[in-house]
Order: sequence, then structure tokens, then C-alpha cells
Amino acid sequence: MTGWEERASRARERYEDGAARLPDDRDERQRQLTRMGNAAWAAGLSYLMLDRATEAATWLARAADRYRESWADAPPGSWGRPIGSMKSRLMAGDWRAAREDARWASEANAAEAESPIGRYAAALAALVLGDDVRAGELATTLNGRDDFPQPVAATLDALAAGNSERYDQTIRALLADFERRSDFLEDVPVADTVLVLQILAAERGIAAPLESPLLPG
Repeated sequence: MTGWEERASRARERYEDGAARLPDDRDERQRQLTRMGNAAWAAGLSYLMLDRATEAATWLARAADRYRESWADAPPGSWGRPIGSMKSRLMAGDWRAAREDARWASEANAAEAESPIGRYAAALAALVLGDDVRAGELATTLNGRDDFPQPVAATLDALAAGNSERYDQTIRALLADFERRSDFLEDVPVADTVLVLQILAAERGIAAPLESPLLPG
């Protein structure tokens, strides 16, 4: 099994290779910036798993910056960019920047998106901004959909409601869902959504005590 040091090293190499080959064509450039964001994300998560917080924060900030930079020329509905940026900022511990990215998602009308990923971006943004009522309304629109992971929808709903008992149940179900997966972004086996929702839950005093090989020790 590949170790976290090696994963971090490979991710840094992918990022640096992408930076050295940024194309001029706008569409190709936004794609390359997204790939660089994903590589920086992988490096940041790897450093989190190594308990190297400073390096993790540096690389997660780079991920967020590249996702944001890619947005201007991204195709409509590229809601993964603001989601990835908000998640990166939260895991880096940068609440100020996370709120800026949440406002970006809100001002881009994520809440009006027809796609569930857009509604997810809007719900996450509302939670970051502390608007739990709005987050709950948006989470409700994700419940029962077969094109959106229901463990995530249920956890968003419980978190927005501030229901500690229900949150404990749903976040554990979400973690179990991650533990059953074999595919992860950039081949980095980390329960990133669990990490992010736990950060938001801690702000509300309802974080659950969790242990998993997919979470930092």
C-alpha cells in the first residue's frame, strides 16, 4: 500500500508539472487549473494524515486558490469548484477564506441550480455562513434523490437542525459509506466530507467522536 509520504510527494509533483505546462487556451487552462487543484488537494489531505498541519494548510490553500481561479472559464454548473474550495479552506482552518468562498457560491446562485450538486454547494455555503435555517431548507431538497448520496443529505439535514443525536447517527453512516468505497479522488483514501462536516459540527458543539483509517489520527 502506498504510504502518505509517497502520496504527498507524487501529488506535489503533479501540481508542479501542471504549473509548468499551463496552456494559453482558456478552456484547456481551466481544466489544467482544476487538475492542479486536485493535486494540491491530494497533497494537503496526505499531510493531514501525517499530522503535519502547516504543510496541509499550505497545500489545501493552493487547492482552493486553483479551484477559484478555474471558475471564470469553467462550464456552467461546475459546482465542484466552490465545493472543493470551501472544503479545502475549512480543513486548512481558514474560516475567513471559507466564508469568502461561501459567499462566492451563494452569489453564483448555487441555491437556484437544478442539479443536486449545486444545491449541495448552496447548503454547504449556508452552513459555513451560519445560516442553518437556509441550510436545512436546501438539505431537504436533496433528501430522497437517487442522484445524490443520501448519507450526505441526511447528515446535512441533522447538522442544520443542530440535532446531536441524529447527527451522530448520520455522520457514522456517512463514515461507514466512505469505508465501503474503493475509489477516491486522486487515489487518496480520506473521508474528506466527514472531516468537513465534523468541523462544522464542532462549531455547533455536536461533533461526534469518530475513529477510522480514513480520518487523521
